[in-house]
Amino acid sequence: MANQKLKVGVVGATGMVGQSFMATLEQRQFPVAELRPFASENSLGKSITLQGKAYPIQVLKPGCFDGLDLVFFSSGDDISKEWAPQAVKSGAWAVDNSAAFRMDENVSLVVPEVNGDLLDGEKKPRIIANPNCSTIQLVVALNPLHKKFGIERVHVASYQAVSGAGQPAHDELLNQVTGYKTDPHPKAQNFPHPIVFNCIPQIGSFNDLGFSSEEMKVMKETRKIMRAPDISVSAFTVRVPVLNAHAEVAWVRLKSKASREEILEVWKSAEGLVIQDDPKGSVYPMQRTASGQDPVYVGRLHQDLDDPQTWLMWIVADNIRKGAALNGIQIADRIFDIR
Repeated sequence: MANQKLKVGVVGATGMVGQSFMATLEQRQFPVAELRPFASENSLGKSITLQGKAYPIQVLKPGCFDGLDLVFFSSGDDISKEWAPQAVKSGAWAVDNSAAFRMDENVSLVVPEVNGDLLDGEKKPRIIANPNCSTIQLVVALNPLHKKFGIERVHVASYQAVSGAGQPAHDELLNQVTGYKTDPHPKAQNFPHPIVFNCIPQIGSFNDLGFSSEEMKVMKETRKIMRAPDISVSAFTVRVPVLNAHAEVAWVRLKSKASREEILEVWKSAEGLVIQDDPKGSVYPMQRTASGQDPVYVGRLHQDLDDPQTWLMWIVADNIRKGAALNGIQIADRIFDIR
């Protein structure tokens, strides 16, 4: 199938993630024979250009996926629950960016660098779940260590950009910054509190145990993707006034002893991972420089003072690109043997 051109649908094509899908399909020269971009009725009459050709925006309706090979979904849980199974019934693979199917035991949750082998040899179209953005970058950094040394426990704190909440949230931060001198206490619209010059320790809703829905996603998805149900994972997620790219600090307890040099050597050969680690020279990953880039970046590796088997690390990636669109397209690459 490597030379095959594909008929592709994108649901949520005009949203922030949908736009990233379009840009990434263009940049990677994905073999598109036909594109069907889907959005709300508000976008009818508009078109999207891909690889030099304009495609009119369509709305979801019965039979809209007929003849497609592949459909990317980036429009939220409810739409995915209703329409992704219909895409499969129409004979298309459905790569879903929502949380609708991630923890379904019958649906593969895939980060190609970690568990892409789940897609090998599959011929019959089905739903493939694209993980949560903050989980994706975490497992890309953790999995090589788990394969080499084993991981016993992970504590992770995330510092997540406003783009993770969509275009309106991105615009809200910009508007609050530009208007700060005249309105230092703006009304929050997309967050529980003003995000300008502020950190909000809430992403999603809280359960009775005090964990947010974002934290629960990271904890559950990490174990599923890494096929390591015994790893202890605890997460704390924070929304920060950064436009794009998520950052995480992780405390990782290995099952066996390892030196700093051994860990770095393992990371050097890991797919999709770039090391930036010279803290005395002020070299480490940053959200500002990771934004718009494909890899997951890792640095500030150092050993816990009280536990020599625990290592601290700083992990940064573009949450819209690797955390959503790129990972979905890499899933399609693997399904159709494109690269």
